Formats: sequence, C-alpha cells, structure tokens
Amino acid sequence: MKKLFVPLTIVTAALFAYAPVAIAGAPYESTMLLVQKIFYFHVPSWMGMYSAIAVCGGASAVHLFKNRPAADRLAVSAAELAVMFGAIGLVTGPLWGRKAWGVWWSWDVRTDMAFLMWLVFVAYLLVRTYGGPGSDKLAAAMGLFGTAVSPFVYVSVNIWRTVHPLNTVVPELIGGSMPGAGLPFAVSSFAFLLLFALLLALRVNLASRQAVLDELYLAEEDGAA
Repeated sequence: MKKLFVPLTIVTAALFAYAPVAIAGAPYESTMLLVQKIFYFHVPSWMGMYSAIAVCGGASAVHLFKNRPAADRLAVSAAELAVMFGAIGLVTGPLWGRKAWGVWWSWDVRTDMAFLMWLVFVAYLLVRTYGGPGSDKLAAAMGLFGTAVSPFVYVSVNIWRTVHPLNTVVPELIGGSMPGAGLPFAVSSFAFLLLFALLLALRVNLASRQAVLDELYLAEEDGAA
C-alpha cells in the first residue's frame, strides 16, 4: 500500500477535480432539474459509509472473538470514516429533499433508519474513547450491531412505503435511463471509494504508531519503577 499510496492519491485528486466538470455536463432530471445533481455526491458518500461499516463489522468480529489489537485499530479507524461519510450523506440528503419533498426532513423510514444507524457508530466512538477498561469489546459489539442493521437500512425503501427513491435508481441510471449520467456517477463513486481506502490506510497507520508509542511509554514507566 505504501508504494501505491502516492499514485492513488494523485488519481483520487484528479477524480475529485474532474467530478464537477462531469457533473456539470450531466443532463438535468425532468422534475428536480439542477438540484438532482446532488445525487452524484449523496449516493457515493453512502457508498463510502457502507464500505466503512463493512470493514468495521468484520474487524469488530475478529477483535471480539479473537482479541486482536490490530483488528481493534482497524475497526476504530473504519468507524470514524463511517461517521464522516455518513455525515456527508445526512447533509446532502436534506438539501436534495428540500427541493424534492418541500421539507428538509420528512421523517421517512429510510432517512430515520439511516440517522439511527449513524448514531450507532457515533456511540461506538464515544464508548471507545470514554468507556475505560473493556470498552474495546463493548464497542466491538456495537460495531457488529451497526453492521447487522445496515442491510435493513438499505432495503427499507423496498419494504415500507416511503417517499425516498427506490434502490433501483442507480441500476436504472447505469442501465441508460438518463443518458449521460453514468460517467459522472462513476467518477464520483470511484473518487469517494478511493478516498475511503486512502483515509483508512492513513488512520490505521496512525493507530499503529500510537500503539507502539503507548507500549514504549508503558515500558519506560515499568523501567522507572
């Protein structure tokens, strides 16, 4: 990853620089017109969040059942990114909804469940930071809970009556329902996914260095005693 980090950073920066150009050239949606273009950042941000949730859930399971500190560091790093990307989605969603539904927050099933899921990972970070001894295992259980909830959030629009667009929007878009929209969506999606991977690598590296520093500090204390 160290050798690929700089090239991937350049590619990610280029994608984010080109994304506004591609989005500007995308066609207008017939009913929402310009505001629909928030879609090109809203959906990719959720893709970044779900990627972070998947990593957090897997790493939390490993740490919870096998007590692996490295997995704990990976889970914490992914949880922080889940909160960050989720916050982007929770901000861009109401901007879109204000134009589409006439209100900032409609108390829709999908939006409510997404917000509650996001709060689970906020709680994860609070427990992990301020919970004291044993908080790593409690946080890991919360990470697994949040990961288990995430599929229900995704399929909620297909189960309950909701004003939120169905999950078929993206496949239909890629399939050609709105010619010219596929490229900007792909550019934004790859940009957000690469950003997630780069930030995760940086955060895990920082956590590993912090762990080494903590070990040296404890060894110094033991030597002084």
